[in-house]
Amino acid sequence: MDFLGRRIGIIGAGLCDQDTYEIARATGALVASRGGLIYCGGLGGVMEAACRGATEAGGNTVGILPGFKASEANRFVTIPVVTGLSHARNVVLVRSCEALIAISGSHGTLSEIALALKMWKPVIGLNTWPGIQNVHYVKTAEEAVEKAFSLLP
Repeated sequence: MDFLGRRIGIIGAGLCDQDTYEIARATGALVASRGGLIYCGGLGGVMEAACRGATEAGGNTVGILPGFKASEANRFVTIPVVTGLSHARNVVLVRSCEALIAISGSHGTLSEIALALKMWKPVIGLNTWPGIQNVHYVKTAEEAVEKAFSLLP
């Protein structure tokens, strides 16, 4: 394990309803409480919620941003990484993680899931794209975090 803890990606929709927000917030908090470092796309919705939960639990967060300004990051990102890569930043995000938890999401999340599977990274699905081979589907934030950590080398 590196000095910052296990690198867990939390990926999902940039806009989400309150229930999804709370699930992502709980997931971020649970990862942080286990010493994990949250990686995400750094914007709103699921990404903001996961970062919020992690920082509230005393953890750190890394936002892999699509644009050219650190100020684009949500206010709970501890370390903004400015890429200027637009959607291609998904490759940087996935490559940086040891495991990813997908919560809800649209096509950007689907691309991250596909990239993660192509790179042999464990993917845990929570209320996300159904029926994808090799995604470990769970029903709660607790199950998602437990599964993510259990699949790490």
